[in-house]
Amino acid sequence: MNDFLSLNSQLCFAVYETAGEFNKLYTSVLQPFGLTYPQYLVLLALWEKDEVTMKELGSKLHLGTGTLTPMISRMQQNGWVRKERSKEDERKVFIYIEEKARRQQPDITKRVAEEIELCRINAEEYKELMTRLNNLHQKLKERTDSAGA
Repeated sequence: MNDFLSLNSQLCFAVYETAGEFNKLYTSVLQPFGLTYPQYLVLLALWEKDEVTMKELGSKLHLGTGTLTPMISRMQQNGWVRKERSKEDERKVFIYIEEKARRQQPDITKRVAEEIELCRINAEEYKELMTRLNNLHQKLKERTDSAGA
């Protein structure tokens, strides 16, 4: 039982350490483009589906407006996105991807893929890791949801 209590036996610590390494990896890849990791996530979401409301974007990324609004403003200042208030409903603000983001998408995704490859993670292992992490996330979420009910 004592081994279970050791730091190196803790799944949470392994996830924490891994997240830290991912932060370093993405910081080094995205810095030359002038992007932060959360801004990259915004671009990923918009590359999937352009012209979304701030509310939709926040929901997809699990970010509140207090975090998302200043980030989108900085991205707009840097030419990555554009935000426009709806003419039909003034409460809605739409986010659009700009030409700079479309033009730089291949270079950004290529650099990310190259860094992942340098970690010696092949496509099959990548899919397996995604499946396992998504399953873990779902189990943790179910526990949290049932505890809050």
